[in-house]
Amino acid sequence: MMNINWLELFRDPNTQWILLGSVLLGLSSGVLGSFAYLRKQSLMGDALAHAALPGVCIAFMLTGSKSIVFFLIGAAAAGIIATFGVGFVTRNSRIKQDSALGIVLSVFFGLGIVLLTQIQHSDSGNQSGLDKFLFGQAASMVQADVVIMAIVAVVLVFACALLFKEFKLLSFDPGFAKGLGFPVAFLDQLLMFLIVVAVVVGIQAVGVVLMSALLITPAVSARYWTERLGVMVVLAGCFGAVSGFAGTLVSTTANNLPTGPLSVLAATFFFIVSVVFAPRRGVLSKLLQRLSVKQTVMQEKHAAIRTVHASAVQPREEEA
Repeated sequence: MMNINWLELFRDPNTQWILLGSVLLGLSSGVLGSFAYLRKQSLMGDALAHAALPGVCIAFMLTGSKSIVFFLIGAAAAGIIATFGVGFVTRNSRIKQDSALGIVLSVFFGLGIVLLTQIQHSDSGNQSGLDKFLFGQAASMVQADVVIMAIVAVVLVFACALLFKEFKLLSFDPGFAKGLGFPVAFLDQLLMFLIVVAVVVGIQAVGVVLMSALLITPAVSARYWTERLGVMVVLAGCFGAVSGFAGTLVSTTANNLPTGPLSVLAATFFFIVSVVFAPRRGVLSKLLQRLSVKQTVMQEKHAAIRTVHASAVQPREEEA
């Protein structure tokens, strides 16, 4: 009976589209999140996700339509403005980047809540459902939405693969990259733009509040398993894809459970597993290493004691 239910579940066209969209979202988010994490810009995804909310609201106010295309354009524009805002504040003041990100996050999200409240109290009959962008509603995705997500995800992954060497230099040593003649400022803005696009695509499924978690958590989990960037990027993409798949699957089989938060919880599960069981970096591995070192020290200590004891006994035997 369970097998039949699983087969019927996967044959449902709506479930297939949601699964595909969530998997592609997790894949692209994990890949891009790896570079954001290595550049110590984990909060950037959070700031851009929150900055996208006023863009969505303004797009609805201008068009009166809940078209995903217009929402993407509005959110992308707001995210780009937020990115330049962070750069402007950092360059022209003594405020550090983390503080600038916090300021931009608060201002844009506050503006988005004000606009969202204004829309919900308006006379428009088409405003229902906009609040779902706060926490996401993957179940509302249709085939057209998933097609857009698929195209964007493929473009994002292809761009990261094509510019892997440049992004690698930018992540580890931007000064060396600038010395080699790479356009560091352009690459930095391009990476931020790709993150904006990933965030904008994901807000319908995960929401602006949780999108940053799906962007960073798979990357952090992958970092525990390897020292090589290429392997880390692949693992982060896989963790993100599986998290999206697991979240959608649990949401589909259970009642009244949202897909976005479940996907984030699945990503958190991979993070916990990585923290505990990863080789060399995991808690269990470090505990075993400490026990091994302690055992080695104790053995060396006992060997030294036996050597000293033997040295003390040997002269007495010779005197006798």
